[in-house]
Amino acid sequence: MSRLRIFDEGAPAEPNWASEDHPAIAEQLRRVGVRFEQWQASAPVVPGASQDEVIAAYRADIDRLMAENGYQAVDVISLTPDNPQKDAFRQKFLNEHTHSEDEVRFFVAGSGLFTLHIGEKVYEVKCEAGDLIGVPDGTRHWFDMGPAPSFIAIRLFTNSEGWVANFTGSDIAQNFPRYEIGQAA
Repeated sequence: MSRLRIFDEGAPAEPNWASEDHPAIAEQLRRVGVRFEQWQASAPVVPGASQDEVIAAYRADIDRLMAENGYQAVDVISLTPDNPQKDAFRQKFLNEHTHSEDEVRFFVAGSGLFTLHIGEKVYEVKCEAGDLIGVPDGTRHWFDMGPAPSFIAIRLFTNSEGWVANFTGSDIAQNFPRYEIGQAA
């Protein structure tokens, strides 16, 4: 189940707000400029579906976001627990960083934990299959796919080359919970 927990940046042990209610999550995130939606496939997506089949199943929502926000490229990323580079992929995103364009991810399957550092608050967003998160450019954040990543996600980009992470040098991400799939991360 999707979840949002909001912490004071200096108090990672205890959230001061938490919910698993999608409309409440979307409203809290909207207040800080973050898009959070749920999408439904227009056709079944079967295991092993090609990138084109996955995109076709969500084409109406993809086209809507591309028209609204000027995104120029879309792709699909898939990661499984048996990927020999899973530890390196996980490590790549665990430190606080920003991007010069929005980071938009739709979870077709699986899950992941986006953590956003906005002002003096930290917003921990557990995204599940059916969730779309749109993190605005310049927003400090980190992403944890867990030690055994298992997800398929659609990514939208303004720059057809994809995004580049600009690391802040802060160690704040080390102070907050990691995503352990199957646990109450």
